[in-house]
Amino acid sequence: MPELPEVEVTVREIRDSIVHQTIKFIKINNFKLRSPIPSEIATLSNLKVLDVCRRAKYIIISTDKGYFLIHLGMSGKLWLTKKDLPLRKHDHVEIILDKCDLRLNDARRFGLFLYFKTKEELNACKFIANLGIEPLDEAFDANYLLSHLHKNTLIKIDLMNGKIVVGIGNIYASEVLFKAGVLPTHKGGAITLDQAKKIVQAIKDILPKAIAMGGTTIRDFSGADGKAGEFATFLQVYNRKGESCPKCGATIEQLVISNRSTYFCPNCQH
Repeated sequence: MPELPEVEVTVREIRDSIVHQTIKFIKINNFKLRSPIPSEIATLSNLKVLDVCRRAKYIIISTDKGYFLIHLGMSGKLWLTKKDLPLRKHDHVEIILDKCDLRLNDARRFGLFLYFKTKEELNACKFIANLGIEPLDEAFDANYLLSHLHKNTLIKIDLMNGKIVVGIGNIYASEVLFKAGVLPTHKGGAITLDQAKKIVQAIKDILPKAIAMGGTTIRDFSGADGKAGEFATFLQVYNRKGESCPKCGATIEQLVISNRSTYFCPNCQH
């Protein structure tokens, strides 16, 4: 699933290309995503794009007539294409603009494409209303993290809990805990202030670097321009079971936490 860096990369590429353009109309080729695409969307026309931003792993396209909320699901993509190019398989939504087209491609159909007339409706929807803090906000610090951890929940699970802090998925949770030197099996109640500071700093170091590198491509992520993310070459532990730790040379191990593969160094992480 695209995580915060991958979504941010997509947002920046789209913003640069479509802000100030007009959405002439929207063509829905398949209404059956995770939540059915509202039929109302197919009737919309002549919407001026004012902004494109990210909230957690959601993409928000703001227009003069409302807001589109998009989630890429497990393997979805937004493609910027020249006008009138042939459809790719699984191009479920076509946003027809003045100078280009924007398409939502989602082979597994776990994504979202919704529309809200007002900002109040958007913020009140179930996907947005209960989201936690953005990890790159100044207010996200060690004290915030400690106060929101669950005493008997593993730290890795809490880092991936979007009600605590948004956008940190499986890949980056493993990388953050490795950089912070914290075992993913520690419970929230056992995390010290010093460890919390290291975790927060690791998040604020790793996510911007991943964004700058275009995100992480493990299987099939690519940005809106079709380019693969390059941060995978900088991963220290994720997907490296049996390899040598880049810090100490010990063997990287893997275990399953909440049905997700977790990678760590038993020597560097305590």
